[in-house]
Amino acid sequence: MYLEHYGLIEPPFSITPDPRFVFLSERHRDALAHLLFGITQGGGGGFVQLTGEVGTGKTTLCRLLLEQVPENTRVALVLNPRVTPVELLESICEELHIELEGRRGSTKALVDALNVYLLDAYAQGLRVVLVIDEAQNLSVEALEQVRLLTNLETPTQKLLQIVLLAQPELRAMLAREDMRQLAQRITARFHLTPLDASETGEYLRHRYRVAGGTRFPFDASAVKRIHVHSGGVPRLINVIAERSLLAGFAHDVPMLDARWVDRAAAEVLPAPARRTRRWLFAVPVAALLLASMGMAAWWWPRAPVQAKPATTPVVPTKPLVVTKPAVVPPVAKPDVAQLDAEAFAAALRDAPLKPGASGAVVEWISQRLHPAYLATSGAPAVFDATMQDAVRRFQRDAGLSADGVVGPATLMALAAYEAPARTAALESDTGAQ
Repeated sequence: MYLEHYGLIEPPFSITPDPRFVFLSERHRDALAHLLFGITQGGGGGFVQLTGEVGTGKTTLCRLLLEQVPENTRVALVLNPRVTPVELLESICEELHIELEGRRGSTKALVDALNVYLLDAYAQGLRVVLVIDEAQNLSVEALEQVRLLTNLETPTQKLLQIVLLAQPELRAMLAREDMRQLAQRITARFHLTPLDASETGEYLRHRYRVAGGTRFPFDASAVKRIHVHSGGVPRLINVIAERSLLAGFAHDVPMLDARWVDRAAAEVLPAPARRTRRWLFAVPVAALLLASMGMAAWWWPRAPVQAKPATTPVVPTKPLVVTKPAVVPPVAKPDVAQLDAEAFAAALRDAPLKPGASGAVVEWISQRLHPAYLATSGAPAVFDATMQDAVRRFQRDAGLSADGVVGPATLMALAAYEAPARTAALESDTGAQ
């Protein structure tokens, strides 16, 4: 197709979520920081809520998040929440591989089994996270059941962290008076907004570069029109850009301008607005040329009969297995090198780290690298050549590009990393009590 024409290795604008192509705008970095903090560094067992319009990147962020969860975290992922409360409990238990024999259909039996599982996981030092995608499809009854799951706790700690990914309809639902108890348990909220014009250009260039492209094929006018037509929604940006490249290939055009983008948008975007504009233009023309055709005036305004919406059957989601969980006893002492959510969000937003930098983020990185990759002297940490070399070794072991640059991917890998020596020390502290 157009790949060879534009010197690409793979399609740059596929709408299938692929973490390799993720472009983290400032808002996306903040959202990911809140999600990651919620499941790795003390979400407190409440709800973490991420909302956004269709196509703004919620599912992509979810996939990126799941790739970064620590080994001592077990995840239940519910992709189709349009179920009854009992079916939702069954889906959660299936995701966590809890035996359902003799328990199906019984809310009490399912909750009791889940409680036993969570207590056992807590005793082993494991975190358990429930992620519900498309949470706006939860019924009020199912939402109430989810809220009740946060009552599963020890005297000091909640046993289940819940992440809700949803369209804005969920915010309206939670604003209802009868939903106030659940709304009060949301410890972190974030709403994804579309990209602005500048970010749209950066997004296009980023994806094109990841796909192997070297000569960016959209001129400034094309980028501007892509933003106008898409409204900055990543999924629509992909659809318009993909069709523009196909048109450029078909007509042997190396550089695409606004005209090609306008044609592509006319082909792939929903048509009601365009039909309305044509109709408004056609009315006076028809009045002058076809005044005698009364039948046209009778027929044209009729709206098509809407088909009855189909009911999608409930299909159980495929279990997500987090491999090789590290069995670590509950930690009695908090890690002194942990960052709070705002500091971690700031670190992601300000990445990459500059040489010579110091402060809380650098101290945290130093402690995460110690002792396996970096020896600490007790003096204030500085991001110097020694630390950068340690970062390269860590990146190599983590399967990242070993460039020594502390960007978002490296920060998230460090957050998820548990040094063997630190884990052993925590076990020793726990055993001594």
